[in-house]
Amino acid sequence: MRDIEIPAFFHEVFGERQSVLHIIVILLFGVTLSTVLFYLYPNMYMDLPLWRSILAFILVFDIFSGCIANFTQSTNDYYAKRKTKRIVFISIHVHILLVAVMLHIPIFSVLMVWMYTIMCAFTIQSIEGRNQVFVAGLLLSLGVAWMPMLEMEAFMLIVSMLFMVKVLFSFSVNHYRRYGSRWRH
Repeated sequence: MRDIEIPAFFHEVFGERQSVLHIIVILLFGVTLSTVLFYLYPNMYMDLPLWRSILAFILVFDIFSGCIANFTQSTNDYYAKRKTKRIVFISIHVHILLVAVMLHIPIFSVLMVWMYTIMCAFTIQSIEGRNQVFVAGLLLSLGVAWMPMLEMEAFMLIVSMLFMVKVLFSFSVNHYRRYGSRWRH
């Protein structure tokens, strides 16, 4: 499918120019996974005011959609050219903390995931070159390995894992940077 110009208001989400197919996939992923998660775990929100459930759904949708959007070249390149916006993006990502508050989920385990994710994201930002992907992969693997050891409902575990993928790996790594080969063929 063809690329389209993205309105300035959505540059932080989709970059400046994005594939129509990518936009459709990003939105379908976010809506579908959020809907399935809320359908499978109604106990997470059934006794809460509707506004809290809706806000939690929107935050979860943002986490899931952003996880995929940040892997696109358009979004990647947008932030690669704007280091300050990249730092601000990482700094304001308190989504999982807000989801926990909205759904009355115990905060300690979620706070641990958030702190680890944000600290790792800033660490990855300080690394230049091909080591960035390796270090990010290592830190993501460590995070995914220890996260199930925390006391957390399956609902919040899924949200937390995709939050970590979104911020620590799909956003913090410059996936489309060009490197020269270290080996001659």
